[in-house]
Amino acid sequence: MTPAERFHDIYEECYPRVLGYATSLVGRQVGEDITSETFTIAWRRIHDDVPHPTLPWLMGVTRNLVREMRRRDALRYLLAAQEAQRIAGGAQDHAGDVAAMVADRHIALQALAGLPESDRELLTLIAWHGLSTKEAAHVLKCTSAALAVRLYRARRRLEKALEAAQAPDPYEPSEAASTHAAGTPRPHCEGAHA
Repeated sequence: MTPAERFHDIYEECYPRVLGYATSLVGRQVGEDITSETFTIAWRRIHDDVPHPTLPWLMGVTRNLVREMRRRDALRYLLAAQEAQRIAGGAQDHAGDVAAMVADRHIALQALAGLPESDRELLTLIAWHGLSTKEAAHVLKCTSAALAVRLYRARRRLEKALEAAQAPDPYEPSEAASTHAAGTPRPHCEGAHA
């Protein structure tokens, strides 16, 4: 197999997943640029050091490019919370189960966005991008054992964030309180001003 044929096979197999990973880190437009740069590096190194399996290596290159770009430009990029706001804005146009599904996704993305960046990246590599723990460890440049501990902790933090996001707001009026007649006085908190 020639280097050009190998590169073609790698590109066909890995491009969508590398683009998805880059997009999850920096948004679609910048993600496309990062993905192009990742495959440019792969092409330059096709003769020497592009390992097999290639996907974890490509994602590692992508991750390094994103980190380098963020240091250089000091910009903030779109994360899951912004996507959740976009989705939530359109949820009112849908009905029934679709609205419930969007609301649930909104809660999940909101909880994910509240986690540290390292937790978000690790969880999305496993859940959204379908990497094994071994492949994710390669991308994040750590041992599989260290990744397993990090993954366990990240999942616990996500569970707590989901519980907090789903908990009712104690300051929101309950349904019972909102059904009071307009002239019926409502109890006030002690020390509160009317």
